[in-house]
Amino acid sequence: MSDGSVHRMAQRLTAAGGEALDEIVAEEVAVALVYNGISHAVMMATPCDLEDFARGFSLTERIVEKPSEIYDIEVEPVEGGIEVRLDIAAQRMVRLQERRRSLAGRTGCGLCGVDSIEAAMRPVNVVGATPLVSRGAIERAMAALPLEQRINRVNGATHAAGWARPDGTLVAVREDVGRHNALDKLGGALAKSGASSQPGGFVVVTSRCSYEMVHKAAALGAAAIAAVSAPTSLAIETAEQAGIALAAFVRDGRLTVYANAQRIAP
Repeated sequence: MSDGSVHRMAQRLTAAGGEALDEIVAEEVAVALVYNGISHAVMMATPCDLEDFARGFSLTERIVEKPSEIYDIEVEPVEGGIEVRLDIAAQRMVRLQERRRSLAGRTGCGLCGVDSIEAAMRPVNVVGATPLVSRGAIERAMAALPLEQRINRVNGATHAAGWARPDGTLVAVREDVGRHNALDKLGGALAKSGASSQPGGFVVVTSRCSYEMVHKAAALGAAAIAAVSAPTSLAIETAEQAGIALAAFVRDGRLTVYANAQRIAP
C-alpha cells in the first residue's frame, strides 16, 4: 500500500544557477471503482486508504444505503492505475444500473460525468436535531487537524478531512489530493469504526467548502462542516436545506458562520 508520496527529481533554478533536487511529491493515480464487475467511476486519487475511499464513496453517493450492503472490497493494481472491486447487494446493483450514471472524475471535481442537471442536484440528506456545536470545539478540531496530516507533512500537497466529537476531539482523519476524496475516505473510515454514531459530531476540512462537500457531510450525519477557506453559494444553500451548520474561514481565532448559525454555540 502506498504512503501517498513518491520521489521525483527536479531542478531548482536561481540567479546563481541550477541545482538538482530529490523532491517528495504527492502521488496521484487513476482509481476505478468497479461494482459487481462493472466499472462505475474513475477518480484521480492518492492511492492510500482506498478501501475507505470505496466504502465512503458508495455511502455518500447513495450507491448503497448502509455498510452491510457492501459484501467485499478488493484493491487490485492494474495497468495505468488501480481497480477497487466491490461486491454489493444485488438490489443496489440493479438501482445503480438503472441510474445509467457514468462518472469520470478529476481532482477537485466531484460531479464530473454526471449526465443531467437533475442527477447533479440530487436531494440532500436532512440531519435531524443534534446537540449544538460550540465555537471552541470547532477551533480545537481545526487546530488539531495539521498534526494528523502525516502525508501532507511530507509532500505539502494533500487535503484532509476530519471527524470530531462534540468536544472537538478528532477521532478520524483521512487525506487525499482531492478534497472530495478525502471526505469520502473519512466516511468509509467512520462506517467501519462506527465513530460517527455519536450525535453532535462534525466535519472539519482543509479546503474551500463546495456543494458536494456539504452533501457528503450531510450524508454522514454531521451536525456541522467547518472549512479553513471560503464556501460557495450553493454550499450555503445546501447546508441550510440539510439543517447543518456551515462555518468557514476557521483560522486565527475566528470563524464565519454562513448557514444555521443557531446550531453554533458561542
